[in-house]
Amino acid sequence: MKRHAHVCRKELVTGGLLNRLKSVFGSGEPASLPEGMRIYAIGDVHGRDDLLARLLDQIEADAANAPVKRNILIFLGDYVDRGLQSKAVLERLCGDLIPGFERVFLKGNHEQAMLQFLQDAAFGKTWKYYGGLETLHSYGVTELTRTDDPAAFERARERFAAALPGTHFRFLTSLALSAEFGGYFFAHAGVRPGVPLDRQIEEDLLWIREGFLDSDRAFGKTIVHGHTPGEEVVIRSNRIGVDTGAYMTGVLTALVLEGTSRRFVQTRDVDVSLAATG
Repeated sequence: MKRHAHVCRKELVTGGLLNRLKSVFGSGEPASLPEGMRIYAIGDVHGRDDLLARLLDQIEADAANAPVKRNILIFLGDYVDRGLQSKAVLERLCGDLIPGFERVFLKGNHEQAMLQFLQDAAFGKTWKYYGGLETLHSYGVTELTRTDDPAAFERARERFAAALPGTHFRFLTSLALSAEFGGYFFAHAGVRPGVPLDRQIEEDLLWIREGFLDSDRAFGKTIVHGHTPGEEVVIRSNRIGVDTGAYMTGVLTALVLEGTSRRFVQTRDVDVSLAATG
C-alpha cells in the first residue's frame, strides 16, 4: 500500500511539473481552429486602400475555391496614418466588404492616436509626425502642413471633427481590443508575458514590443499580431507577426488559418501572389 501511494505521489509531482513546463514553453502541439472555420487575419493597412481593395478580392477568390461554414475576417488594427488613403480605408471598412464573411475589427495604436487628437488638439504635435499628417490630408485638413503653431492645431482639430463622417467615428469608437478563436489570440501589438490573456491591459495590447517580441514563453494560445513591421511574416513557436509594412514595402498580408494549417495571401504593389507555408 505504501509503495502504491509513493507511485501515485510521484506521478502527481511529475504531472504537475509537466503542466508547469507546458504553460511556460508550450505543449509542442500546433494551434488549431474548430472544423468548418477559416480565418483571414489582415495586417496593418496604414492608409493603403489600393492594397486593401486588391487583397479583399484575393481573399474572396481564395474562399470561393474551398467553401467552409464560417469565413471570418480579422483586421489587426492600424488602418490609418502614414499612407495617403486613410479616409478611403475607413470608408471601405464601414461598408459591406465580402458578403457572407464575419468581421472582427481590432483597435491599433494609430486609431487610439486619431481619437486622442479629436479630444486634445495639443496631441497633434505628436500625432503629426508619426502619420497623422497624412490622415488629416486625406480628410482635406491641411492646416498643419507647414506649422506647429498651437492655434493651428486647434483649427485642424475643429476642421477634422467636422470632416469626419459619423460612420467613421462610430467605427473607431467600437473597435475591439482582442479576439480569441480556437487556439489563437488576436491583438494589435501583442501581450505581456506572464499575464493571463483575459487580464491583458489596453496599453500592452496596442503598444507592446519589448518583452513580447523576444519572449520564448508560451502564452496559452498562439498570438497573432501586427504593429511591428517587417519585410516578411514572422513565425515563432508562440506568435505570428503579420505586419509586412504595407505603406513602406507595398506588401499587405493576410494570414489564413484553417484547422492546424497556416498560409498567406499577399497583395503587392507590382504583382499579386498567393504564398503557402503549409
